[in-house]
Amino acid sequence: MKMVRHITWRGCRGQSLTEFALVVPLFFLLFFGIVDCARLFNTQLMLQYALREAGCFAVTGNHLPNPSDPNQTLSRVNSIIEIANRAAGRQLNGINITSHLGGSGHAGGPSDTITISLVHDMPLLTPVVGRFFPNGVYRCSVSTTFRNEPFPPDQTL
Repeated sequence: MKMVRHITWRGCRGQSLTEFALVVPLFFLLFFGIVDCARLFNTQLMLQYALREAGCFAVTGNHLPNPSDPNQTLSRVNSIIEIANRAAGRQLNGINITSHLGGSGHAGGPSDTITISLVHDMPLLTPVVGRFFPNGVYRCSVSTTFRNEPFPPDQTL
């Protein structure tokens, strides 16, 4: 008579636990790496959208009303920054506005070329992925260039 040996699950428990312990860290590394990449992609697109909206507003020569004094308007530069903040849905720091003829901090006059740029630092969630970037921070750099429409010169400021 042959002896048949039955395998019990109790004998496989250690093997399953070992396999689980080896696979779980790799799974979480991959998962959080994908989350970090998605955040980077989303932030880059959001910043590009915000500056594109600000540029489309900038070329018109228009001004936004001053929220603290409805009878006054914001300067063009502050209006452009406000449009970018509204489009981003949050406060963006470090927006740089430069015109070809007016220089840095000037939105330019009619038919002038305006460049709006922004550098934004975003900390990464995953320490292992963060090691590939200085100080675990990804630096998003976005800029856009438009040509102003021929608006009345008194709207330049």
